[in-house]
Amino acid sequence: MNDRRSLSSPIPAVPLMALLLVSFAGAALTACRIRWSHDWDYLYLPWNLFLAWLPLLFASVAHRHHQRGGWRSWKFFSFASLWLLFFPNAPYIFTDLIHVRSRFGGAFWADLCLVLLFAFTGFLVGFISLYLMQSIVAERLGRAASWLFIVATAAASGFGIYLGRVLRWNSWDVVVHPIGLCYSIGRLAAHPRANPAFVLFPALFATFVLLGYLMLYALTHLPVLRSQKIEP
Repeated sequence: MNDRRSLSSPIPAVPLMALLLVSFAGAALTACRIRWSHDWDYLYLPWNLFLAWLPLLFASVAHRHHQRGGWRSWKFFSFASLWLLFFPNAPYIFTDLIHVRSRFGGAFWADLCLVLLFAFTGFLVGFISLYLMQSIVAERLGRAASWLFIVATAAASGFGIYLGRVLRWNSWDVVVHPIGLCYSIGRLAAHPRANPAFVLFPALFATFVLLGYLMLYALTHLPVLRSQKIEP
């Protein structure tokens, strides 16, 4: 009985299939946009969404190891670390709005809708992965610790988005170029007043991630609405 439970997916089928459907629809719309504009640069959208799906994959595997009682194993900590490393890619897609050219006409609105579609999808995928990890922390350390975990993750995510959008580092650079990444961070940390964005940018997106998570968390915990007969 416990084995069957451990092999089951921690994510309900309906929201997972809906997110997959929207992801494929976004890829199809991107293909149409490329065909119309002959601009292959739009491939950054499905690529960034693919990176946003990775945290959900890592969180699902970590959650499965946790269910099996292997939360102290190196496999659990490896996938949990990979989740944290790639999680900023989920809210990062909102920064792709910088690519939407501020011009009038149908192309502007088409690009805006396309980027927002990918951004909201990535954020929802990230929300599920964060919810899975919070459930693990809540079970092991308690409810209060799980919300401290959310705040810390939001802060780390804001800093990760800054590294990606402003400094142009990738998640895998932690392994591929660790020295260059540490040098880049250390140089900015040594002179924070010379670059105010080093503090303001991460704080802004950390707040965005935290508030966005709180809203989605509240919505997913709404009671089921039932039709009731209104009596005079």
